[in-house]
Amino acid sequence: MTKLLQNPREILDRPRIRLLELSQARGVSLAALSDLLGKNPSYLQQFIRKGSPRKLEEQDRATLARFLGVGEEELRDTQENSYVTAPIPREDGQWVDVPRLDLGASAGPGRVAGGEAAFDAFRFSRRWLEEQGLARAQLSAIRVEGDSMEPLLNDGDEILVDRAPRAFRDGIHVVRLGDTLMVKRVASAGPGRVALLSQNFAYPPVEVAAEEVEIIGRVVWKGGRV
Repeated sequence: MTKLLQNPREILDRPRIRLLELSQARGVSLAALSDLLGKNPSYLQQFIRKGSPRKLEEQDRATLARFLGVGEEELRDTQENSYVTAPIPREDGQWVDVPRLDLGASAGPGRVAGGEAAFDAFRFSRRWLEEQGLARAQLSAIRVEGDSMEPLLNDGDEILVDRAPRAFRDGIHVVRLGDTLMVKRVASAGPGRVALLSQNFAYPPVEVAAEEVEIIGRVVWKGGRV
């Protein structure tokens, strides 16, 4: 299980610090590196100094790593690929604050997950959660990335994931396959086998051994723009 870190901000800042160190060591400006990415000259300056964007896109990170001659992991948040230390919902009287995690579950071919830091929260009434059968749920909210679960889940939708331990049953789950966090319909495919199914028929089913898949939690609610 991933160990909780005492100073999450320091960990989240490591990719920025490392990028600045590498640019200085190579004698290349942040503006030049931004240009390499096809971005405006202040893009990486804002990333390092202001934390915007919160993290580099995968393609940009890979391009910088190749140019700077380092492994891509040096520019990746230490907390990436983790979900097990997700914050616990905060309760306040008649309301429950469910943490929104800086994390995406791929509804496409699959990708490595981002950092798990909570950056915001959804507030739900305790009564509504009880009406939905979620009074005992361990909830966190993450976003959907990709189109393989359309029309059920769309790119950019936010989903509530219940991480409370329970017996497995077929349904929509957030799962980890290798280093990839995904949202898929998970169904039994025979003894010791499970199938990861997409709603979009352009994506074929993926069948794997049950021990290769970690069930993170069941998707119990979705929200998105109309």
